[in-house]
Amino acid sequence: MKIVLVSRIDEADALRYTASLARELEDLGHDVTFEEGTAEHLGEEGVPFEEIGGDLVVVVGGDGSVLLTVHQMKKQVPVLGINWGEVGFLADLEPDEAGAFFATHTDGFRVESRMRVSLSVNGELLGDALNEGLVVTDRPAKMLRFGVYVDGTPAERFRADGLLVSTPTGSTAYAMSAGGPIVDPQIEGFLLVPLAPYMLSSRPHLISTQRTLEITLDTEKPAHLVIDGQSTFELAKEATLTVKKSDQPALFVHTGKPFFEKVNHKLRNL
Repeated sequence: MKIVLVSRIDEADALRYTASLARELEDLGHDVTFEEGTAEHLGEEGVPFEEIGGDLVVVVGGDGSVLLTVHQMKKQVPVLGINWGEVGFLADLEPDEAGAFFATHTDGFRVESRMRVSLSVNGELLGDALNEGLVVTDRPAKMLRFGVYVDGTPAERFRADGLLVSTPTGSTAYAMSAGGPIVDPQIEGFLLVPLAPYMLSSRPHLISTQRTLEITLDTEKPAHLVIDGQSTFELAKEATLTVKKSDQPALFVHTGKPFFEKVNHKLRNL
């Protein structure tokens, strides 16, 4: 099996663990390489994110490391996260579990798809989000005015500090902190969560991916779209954000841990 290892590079212990894991995987007969940034810190040869291929990408880090990896891969490869962060909703294994997992999955593994949202502004594709797209003003304490249109029909108009356009996977991330529901990742829908809306009647919406979803921004204040915390785009004063289901879902190795059991465990240990 061809495996690419990615490590967070701001912690020496994570890098040492990644180097040790590489040797363990090679002993099991796998062909192992490193992502370019990881390789540089380990004194090895590596491949850029954009050229990552093979059968599996193993990410040693937190959710941010996993999001960065998914965000920068041109072609999605199955990802397995080993948690070296705070919570790690996207990292199914703890460091001490990885060895046993690979030893018992020498012939392959089950892969599950996680939908991403494709975000376009005024007809220009800006990128795909695994967790969320965030529309927010760059001036603190200033509100934005939003319009939500479903199949061309006005569904909501509200003022808020910002708006999250989240996936079910992202429902346990920023959207949850903002008061949104936890959504089963097997459901395919767009989760809209207003940030500090002016009216209490402005509530989260879960909208089917089968529908056409557009969000208008009408403001005199500077605003930005942030995709998965990785890419930031300036928005015009009268921008229209089109939300679609991405043609390229993220691919994750299923480790056998039920989603809601994982959520319950991680939330109780925050």
